[in-house]
Amino acid sequence: MRISKLLGERTKEAPSIATVKSQALLLRAGFIKQVSNGIYTLLTPAQKVSLKIQNIIREEMNKIDGQEVLFPVVMPREMWDESGRYTSIGEEMVRFKDRTGHDMLLGMTHEEAAVHLARNTVKSYDQLPFMIYQIQTKFRDEARSRAGLIRVREFTMKDAYSFHTSQEDLEAYYKRVYDAYFRIYKRIGLKNVIAVASDTGMMGGKIAHEYMLLTDIGEDSIAICPKCGYKANVEVAKGILDKINSQPEQMKEVYTGDAKTIEEICELLSIKPNQTCKAVCYAMEGEQNKSLVVFVRGDLDVNEAKVKAIIKRDIAPKDLDDTNLVKGNIGAVGLKDDNLVLLFDESLKGENNLVCGANKEKYHISGVCMSRDLPNIEYYDVSKVKDGEGCVNCKDGQLKIYRGVEIGNIFQLGTKYTSTMNMTIHDKNGNDINPIMGCYGIGIGRNIACIAEESGDDKGLVWNMNVAPWEVEICPLRLDDGLVKSKAERLYEDLKLAGVDVLYDDRNVSPGFKFADSELIGVPVRVVISPRSLQENNVEISFRTTGEKMMLAYDDALNYLKDYVAKEKF
Repeated sequence: MRISKLLGERTKEAPSIATVKSQALLLRAGFIKQVSNGIYTLLTPAQKVSLKIQNIIREEMNKIDGQEVLFPVVMPREMWDESGRYTSIGEEMVRFKDRTGHDMLLGMTHEEAAVHLARNTVKSYDQLPFMIYQIQTKFRDEARSRAGLIRVREFTMKDAYSFHTSQEDLEAYYKRVYDAYFRIYKRIGLKNVIAVASDTGMMGGKIAHEYMLLTDIGEDSIAICPKCGYKANVEVAKGILDKINSQPEQMKEVYTGDAKTIEEICELLSIKPNQTCKAVCYAMEGEQNKSLVVFVRGDLDVNEAKVKAIIKRDIAPKDLDDTNLVKGNIGAVGLKDDNLVLLFDESLKGENNLVCGANKEKYHISGVCMSRDLPNIEYYDVSKVKDGEGCVNCKDGQLKIYRGVEIGNIFQLGTKYTSTMNMTIHDKNGNDINPIMGCYGIGIGRNIACIAEESGDDKGLVWNMNVAPWEVEICPLRLDDGLVKSKAERLYEDLKLAGVDVLYDDRNVSPGFKFADSELIGVPVRVVISPRSLQENNVEISFRTTGEKMMLAYDDALNYLKDYVAKEKF
C-alpha cells in the first residue's frame, strides 16, 4: 500500500470527542471515523487489523472443532417469541415492521438463530457434541456508548454455540473454549487478561466467565484475592465482612431532624456507616403497584445484578412520590405494606445496635438488633464486595478491587433455549431430550481498542506482527534522489511478491513528518532508505516495540525482513 493513496488522514491532535487513549490514537492515526453516537466506520488500517484478528479467532475455533456458519442480521419476531426474549429484552433491541407489517428485529445476539438452525437438522445423540460459530455484524441500541470502540452500538463479533447431551460433556468443552480464548488474546497481543466468574444476565444459564483486560479505563470492577487467585466480577463476587459484635442495647427513637443520608446520620450521631442499616428502593419490571426495598449495611452498596438474579426481573430506581415511604427515614422495623417487597442483605445478619429509619419524618431508630427485632427474616447476598473484604475462597486473603474492560465471555446456558424452542434429539435409549448449550462471544472492535489502549504510547499505536495493519513500512528519504527511489521501489515490489504486508511512504515530505506518521500508525518494522545509508549500500531497520535500530546491507534486507516477519508470528 502506498501512503499517498491511503484514504484517511493522520493528525497531531485528537478530536474533542476522544475520551480515552485508544479512541484518541485510532482517530489520530486515521483508523476510524465516527458516523453517529456509538457507530464508526473502520478505515483500511483498522479493517486490516480486524480481519487479522478474525482470522486468528477462526484458526482457534477450528482447532476446537468449530464449524463456521453465517446467521442473518434480521430475524422474525416468532423466533424470539419462542425463547421469550422478544418482550423480556428492553429498548436496546431494535424492532421494526417489514413492508408487509410483519414484526422483525435486528440481531444483537444469535442464540435463537443457532437453535433454529440445529432444530430438526440434528436429530440424534450421535451427532453431538458440535459447535457452530459465526463472525457477524450486530446492533445493540446501547444507551451508554462511550470511549470509541470500547462500547458501541453497531459491532462485529464472533459468537459460538455448542450443543451437548450431558452437563459433563458441556463442562469438558467449556474448558476447551476457556483455554482457546487465552491463546487468542496472547496471539493478538493483549497482556493483562484474566478470566473472572460473572453474571449470566439476559443470556441465562448458571455458570459464566468474562475475560477482562485490567485497565484503569474499565467500567467493570473485578474482585481479586492476591493470596489464592480468586477472581470474580463484583456483580457476582462474594466477600467476608468484619462484624461489629457489640452487645445488644435497647431500641429507641432518635430525633434526627433533616439528616437523611448515611453521612449526615453518622455525623449527627457520631457513629460509623457500618453501624447503620440503609434502605434502597426500586421499581420492578411488571409490578406497577409494588416497590422493592433492599436493606443493606450502611457502608455497602446494593449489587443490582444480584438483586435481579434473585427476583428474576429487571429493576430501576424508584420514585417514592406515589408510595407511603418516607425518603431518608425508611427502616425495616415495623415496615408493613402489602405493596412492598423486602430484601435483606447478609451483611445485616446477626448485627446489633444498628441505626435505621423510623418510617416517619425527622426520626430514626437506634439499638436495632436484627435477630431480636426482626426475627425469622431471610437474608440474601445482594451487596457489592469492597476493597479489603475477606476472601470467601481461602478465608485468609483480602480482596482487592481492580478496573477492567470485558473483551470476551463464555456461558453455560443449559437448556434455556432448546427447551423453550422445543429442540429435541433422541438419546441412547430413544428418549427425546433437550440438548444442553454453551455460548461463547468475542467483540472484534473492542479488542482492537483494547490493544491500542494497553500497548499504545505517547507516539502512537503499537501492534504485534500477528495483527498489525502492515508488517513492514518503507520510509525512503529524498525521493528526488534517483538511487533512493529505485531502491525503495524495488524493495517494495520484492516484499509484496514475498507475501509481506508492506506499507510504502511514497510522499515527498520531511523525514520528521514520515517518522511521526510511521510511529502513529504503529507498523512493527520500519526500513529507512536514504542517500547517506546507500553510500555504503545499507538501510536502517528500526523496531516499533523496542525502539531499537540496526544497519543492514540493502542486498540482505529482503531475506532478513521475510524471516523476521515469519519468526514474529505465532
